[in-house]
Amino acid sequence: MADGRCCTFLEILLAIILPPLGVFLRFGCCSMEFCICLLLTILGYVPGIIYAIYVLVALDSDRHEREYYTLA
Repeated sequence: MADGRCCTFLEILLAIILPPLGVFLRFGCCSMEFCICLLLTILGYVPGIIYAIYVLVALDSDRHEREYYTLA
């Protein structure tokens, strides 16, 4: 099985090639993050990449902290 860092690396690699795909794999199709990334990619490829990498790296740790506090 792949560990978390390997999956994160593959998601970031896919986010560089096709930004909405990397965000889709993490958050799903109907999430706000995916919609924003898709819109930014349509408007400009580079802003889509920047947002996708930000969402995958920065929001991931915040999301896990929120899930922990919800369960505790």
